[in-house]
Amino acid sequence: MNFGLDGKRILVLGGGLGIGEATVRLIAAEGAHVAVVDRELERAKAVADAVTARGGTAAAFCIDVLDDDALVAGIAQIERDFGPLDGMATVIGMAAWGSLIDIDMATWDADQNRNLRYFFLAAREVARSMMTRRVGGSIVCVGSVNGIRSAPNHGAYGAAKAGLINLVATMATEWSPFGIRVNVVAPGPIVTPRIPHTGEEGERKMMVNVPMHRRGSVEDIAKAIAFFLSDLSPYITGQTLAVDGGSLATNPFIPLADGHVPA
Repeated sequence: MNFGLDGKRILVLGGGLGIGEATVRLIAAEGAHVAVVDRELERAKAVADAVTARGGTAAAFCIDVLDDDALVAGIAQIERDFGPLDGMATVIGMAAWGSLIDIDMATWDADQNRNLRYFFLAAREVARSMMTRRVGGSIVCVGSVNGIRSAPNHGAYGAAKAGLINLVATMATEWSPFGIRVNVVAPGPIVTPRIPHTGEEGERKMMVNVPMHRRGSVEDIAKAIAFFLSDLSPYITGQTLAVDGGSLATNPFIPLADGHVPA
């Protein structure tokens, strides 16, 4: 199938690991030229080298997205060195765990910065470039189902992801006249390098209200991101797509099959 990604220059922030790496590999296989950004250059370089070894086009860059000036300057450098961008995917995020009653403001601010603030700055810079060049494009961010429902014991993260969903809707509304689409992919329980399997009993409890009875893979999320970046979604903007095995569709008062998860 032709995704319409061939030759498009796509920036992937957080492309050196997990969902970001899977996204880079997938869209590069579909012909995209990918700027792989990670806070660790060697990690980004390893992913970019793997792409080029398979005949794709990718380049590695190191940016500290929590440094406003470095982020803005880094995107400008990428557009100078790699070429003007047609799209961007952001997959950086992290949650601090603890109750809201105990959280300190430094931790609260850290969760806003690494889940919401950097995305605003990055998206705005990419959108400004697209507007100046009078071209459209697609911007995709990774949110979370915890921005749609409550997030007990990681409330700062949930609040940031909820803000992300609203911010994307506003960006889509303001930037659609310029041909820029902005969407969110909201993962449910996903196996990543930072969130490994929790053992048989832990997985059983986690899957009680997941109709598909499994955790998702990084490739599951990468496919949703690629969909939004591609020409398969030309009339879709301002949307949040939950990739969660159906967990948001369940009734919390009626556990699935009395909590039984088939082997």
